[in-house]
Amino acid sequence: MNEKIFISPSKYVQGKDVTDSAGKYVADFGKKALVIADEIVWDIAGNRVSGSLKEAGLDIVEEKFSGEASETEIKRIADVANENNVDIVVGVGGGKALDTTKGVRDLMNEAACVIVPTTASTDAPTSALSVIYTEGGVFERYSFFKTNPDLILVDPKVIAGAPPELLAAGIADALATWVEARTAYEGRGSTMAGGQATIAGQAIAKKCEETLFDYGLLAYEANKRQVVSHALEQVVEANTLLSGLGFESGGLALAHAVHNGFTVLEGDIHHKSHGEKVAFGILTQLTLEARNQSEINRYIELLEKLGLPTTFEDLHIEDIERENLVKVAETAMQEGESSHNMPAVPTPDDVVDAMIAADQYSKAYKRERG
Repeated sequence: MNEKIFISPSKYVQGKDVTDSAGKYVADFGKKALVIADEIVWDIAGNRVSGSLKEAGLDIVEEKFSGEASETEIKRIADVANENNVDIVVGVGGGKALDTTKGVRDLMNEAACVIVPTTASTDAPTSALSVIYTEGGVFERYSFFKTNPDLILVDPKVIAGAPPELLAAGIADALATWVEARTAYEGRGSTMAGGQATIAGQAIAKKCEETLFDYGLLAYEANKRQVVSHALEQVVEANTLLSGLGFESGGLALAHAVHNGFTVLEGDIHHKSHGEKVAFGILTQLTLEARNQSEINRYIELLEKLGLPTTFEDLHIEDIERENLVKVAETAMQEGESSHNMPAVPTPDDVVDAMIAADQYSKAYKRERG
């Protein structure tokens, strides 16, 4: 497809304590809302969102999210939504809860979709797709929807109260945005929006990376003290809006495919977050692209300072055998994966070599820094 396509949510609102004024924005979309959050998030923000919607005169149905963005969970909650005839679906929480919310809206006849992230750990909030996992947490596929969410409400104060490692994971996820969009453009690959990248998509992806290198470490330090600084505001927007628009309308490549490959492994790596696995995917892609030492080291330095994985040891797979890396690479290179946006599509063996080299480059960097 040669058409250029750019897609986005209808409205994005970011501001301190916007959680408590959610009703003011959500009331424009309907009269009865299903609010979805997991058990922990209900106490953090879910009850505040529900309370604000009630104050705005909306009827509320509350539903607990089980924790996995699976077909089974999406269908279960969609049945609740349809039985209650809601016309708004509101997701509160992290990436998997938000992906589930988007999936629920897709199974309904007519409903608005409102997304309220409580972390800035992924770029899931703005997109018209969900990452679907098995009930055991193994990557299954991307599910694409007709439209993006109608409204995104982002409260930096809530995000500042979340663990700093979640912000760091989001920075890693967002750091892949330009790395992959640049490559997808060079390879004339298709974006998640279904066509070629627009100038806007490329520009947003580039600005995302600039913002992260400028403010990422400052935001991380502010998050440690649970304060909303200018740097934190910038990075919350980069992780959520810029990365969301940039990856969807700019294109993905190998970094995210490597993340998806890692989900087939057993062991401690299974407990690593999306962003932590993407971090190593970035280094794998840069290595495969034959980027020079100074460029690769620039990424390793930022990832290291944020406490993100740059070696197999960091991912708890230091003793992994090549045959298991081949399984990761074969999953990353399967038909339909974003890895096929690479200008020269690598073989699984190429990907394995790049992963091993990236691990070694990072080990060498750590040795040099003492």
